[in-house]
Amino acid sequence: MSEIFSKVFERSLEQLVARAVRGQSFEAWTFDDTRSRRAAEQALADKGVTARIRSAYKPLLFAFLEEIDLVGVTAIEIRYPVHPAASDNRFRLEAYPLAALVGEAKIVFLPREDSELCYDVIITRAGMPETLKVFAPNRVHSDIVGEMNLSPTGWVRFAGDEKGERLETDYERLFENTIRAIAGYEWNDEEPYFPELNIRVVHPAEDLPLPVGDEVVSLREAMHEDLYFSLLELFQKKSGRPLGDRGLKPGQIVPEIVKSEGTISVRVEVRPLTTAFCDGLDQSVDTASEPLAAGQITRLLADIGGEEFNALSRSGRNLSGRYLKGGDAAVMVSGGQHPNETTGIVGAIRAARILKQRANAHFTVSPLENPDGYALHQRLRIDNPRHMHHAARYTALGDDLEYRTEENAGPHLNEKSIRLKAQQLSGAGLHVNLHGYPAHEWTRPLSGYVPRNFAMWTLPKGFFLVMRHHAGWEEAAEAVLDHVTRHLGAIPGLLEFNDRQIALYEIHAGETGFRVINGFPCLSSVDDRHTVPLTLITEYPDETIYGDDFVAGHTAQMETVLSAYEAWQKLRSQGVASV
Repeated sequence: MSEIFSKVFERSLEQLVARAVRGQSFEAWTFDDTRSRRAAEQALADKGVTARIRSAYKPLLFAFLEEIDLVGVTAIEIRYPVHPAASDNRFRLEAYPLAALVGEAKIVFLPREDSELCYDVIITRAGMPETLKVFAPNRVHSDIVGEMNLSPTGWVRFAGDEKGERLETDYERLFENTIRAIAGYEWNDEEPYFPELNIRVVHPAEDLPLPVGDEVVSLREAMHEDLYFSLLELFQKKSGRPLGDRGLKPGQIVPEIVKSEGTISVRVEVRPLTTAFCDGLDQSVDTASEPLAAGQITRLLADIGGEEFNALSRSGRNLSGRYLKGGDAAVMVSGGQHPNETTGIVGAIRAARILKQRANAHFTVSPLENPDGYALHQRLRIDNPRHMHHAARYTALGDDLEYRTEENAGPHLNEKSIRLKAQQLSGAGLHVNLHGYPAHEWTRPLSGYVPRNFAMWTLPKGFFLVMRHHAGWEEAAEAVLDHVTRHLGAIPGLLEFNDRQIALYEIHAGETGFRVINGFPCLSSVDDRHTVPLTLITEYPDETIYGDDFVAGHTAQMETVLSAYEAWQKLRSQGVASV
């Protein structure tokens, strides 16, 4: 191991208490959980200081959670900030999921007519309006790659000072110091720059589950997301690639954000790659309530039978698929390209176990295309089982498997060869690629709040489908979408699940931009990047779900595969689908 940077940070709350003078009165905004802020207020009161310490992260939501009494409230009007340095809906998004937390009160969001960084809140109780302002401290700043952001920040405002001033919090200092230390290190000039870049942060913030779906407020999860994607952008810039380039191969970036009892610190070091899995016990695959053990996945694949085909990951982990040759029109089934999206892995296996029983079954299945990412996801879930862990999304090379090709892979084709072998073996014209996305809000609070290049994924919006097809295949693509969505609509509760999530999404984000087919949001477009004529991609909000929610997720994935397979056979009988 090679240490790059380490530092312990004094807590902002402790600084506020230590520096306060008896008789003072002030308000402050910090990145701390409710319990820590209340404890600091009590310590200040013991010194004779009157203070209110609010959350700099999602201030409107916390105003309703901690200060605003909703008893008897029938209507709520919120005029939210609109700032030229942010998207128009940025502060509507930041209020999420408030609309689901106000009971029967009617809530409406309207844009402010100026760029003042505060919410005007008008609540109606017993027919009488009450008005209050909720300050949203933000700063305009340039980040490590030169992009301008409007980001939440700490603030302090003493009695008699209407404006106040920015308070650089421990949360912000940790992030900035860490990013700049990594940026200043002398890396090699060729990708990959390292095996594993480990950023271990200890932070005392508790997660706050909310009574809405899988929603949770987590400062530690937000730190993981901001560190991970900021470092991807840093190395994209270093490599000369455009921001958001998913072909970047920096190595495996691993922010490990663990809870402490009060300490705030960071240690950055380069580590070797590992080859082990943190497997749990086997489960019944049909009712699995959490991600499967890697060893069980291997055994389940062997039970499916057919011809085995393999590839090796960057770290040396084996990944395998199975090819069952028959008289049907061939279909490729894959999962685990992004292995923190875990329902597709189970759904692919469940579907293959059913398809193999068909006479003339003809398909390939590779349920875990990125085992290095899966092993990292297992590792990160030990400390934070309900975090999204997007560091496990990409391979140990640091790239998105989808964007690796024979032309750009160089000596690192690795995992991508499993998909190429599946196509070579089967000649399939349809690929069903099972994916997921966050089941709760995804933010980057220190880099503009909304995840750059991933804005459409910041809030859950139900189970939806993406069809990518070659030119001239529009009719076949539409037929598959129609067949699959009709089939999915018969699954008890799935349409209602979609409706609930989409309704909340539209209040806080606006229109989805999707076309709805038989009740399911869909996107369909010409895309010649894929070598298979039709690629059907599922997107189930599964990152962080467990129990019955997890079962519902992998059941929906399985049913999508089965219905797409049937649709493809129907098209073949009509002379459309190739063998």
